[in-house]
Formats: sequence, C-alpha cells, structure tokens
Amino acid sequence: MKNIIVAIDGYSSCGKSTIAKGLAQKLDYIFIDTGAMYRATTLYFLDNGVDFNDSKAVETALNNISIHFEKKGDQIITFLNGQNVENDIRTMRVSQSVSPVATISAVRRAMVREQQAMGKLKNVVLDGRDIGTVVFPDAELKLFITADPDIRAQRRVLELKKKGQKVDFKAVKTNLLERDHIDSSRADSPLRQADDATVIDTTHLQLEEQLEMVYELALEKIER
Repeated sequence: MKNIIVAIDGYSSCGKSTIAKGLAQKLDYIFIDTGAMYRATTLYFLDNGVDFNDSKAVETALNNISIHFEKKGDQIITFLNGQNVENDIRTMRVSQSVSPVATISAVRRAMVREQQAMGKLKNVVLDGRDIGTVVFPDAELKLFITADPDIRAQRRVLELKKKGQKVDFKAVKTNLLERDHIDSSRADSPLRQADDATVIDTTHLQLEEQLEMVYELALEKIER
C-alpha cells in the first residue's frame, strides 16, 4: 500500500483536528496540527508585543520562533521555543487574534514552508484552512469539514469549559463567525473548498461515524 497525504480543511470548531488526530492514529500516520502553528505564532506575537502591522517586526519575530510537536500518550503537544504551550494557545485571548495574524503573508509563507517540509514523506494528516488548496494542492485525499454555527459554538464552549475557562456562548459564536469571515475573505490563501475535496457536514454525525467515513475514504486512496 502506498503512503498518501490527507488534507483536511474547513471552518473553526467543526471537528477538523479531532478527525485528523483520529484518522492519523487509525492509519499510523503523523498528525500535523497546522492551526496550532498559527496559534503558537500568535501567542509569541502577543507575549512579545509584536505589532501585527509592522512588517519588519513580524519578520524579526518569525526568525525567533521555533515550533514542534511531541506525542504524549494519545495527545499531541505543541511546543513554542521549547516550551509546552498547548493550553496557552487554546485560550480566547489567542483565538481573538489568530485569524488576523494568519492573514499576514509573511506568516503564511513561513508556516507553509514548515508544513511542506513536515509532509514531504507523505504519510501525514494535516488540518487547517488552506491545506488542500495551497500547502498540498496535489494531496491524494482532500476533505472539507463544515457544521452548523450553533453546534460549532456549543462544541467550542464545552472544550474551553473542560479546560477550566469561563466562556460565554454568544461571545464564542461571534468569535467563530468573525474568524470565518476573516479566513474566507483574506487576500492571501483564503479558506475555500478545493474543487476535488469531499465535503463532510459533522452537524449530526457522532465522532465514530465521522472517523469511519474518512477512514474508508483514505483506504480507497491508499489501496488504489
């Protein structure tokens, strides 16, 4: 059987990362959380007072950023300059700034280079906003994940509450919709469905159903 690249794109809180992690585990592939890379970059910018609109400051900051992932049990941990930032990058503080940071062309170029280097051996599953359209347009399997905004907001609230964060449903939904707009309308590699992507609406699907569906799609490509 051949190795393939699985590119998973879609809106925030549709279950992309959960699907990607589960699929990577079933296939014994490497999972690359590209969203976490943008979040880690955003965290660095916020903590170091980097002006998003200052191109020189952004370029300098990017030269000082090193991101890698480590697997601990069933969890993938994001490290920024050697520090575990997995919980820090999931806060609303970062969520409110990650989409503006992701519109910066220099940031996108840097992240795409890293992602392409990570995926050069193929046996990878990546999720993000532009994986099937920009990062790996020749990926053997492309998925586009969507879900009802209210369901997405409910999932996000539960996720944040499990981590001990106090959040408001309305604020979370507003943030998700704002991020959708920014991600879809930015000039540099906007969020869009690749022409050859399979669309999966997770609104009424249990996780097990989602995983079985994408696993079967992956096997078709691997065995072809």
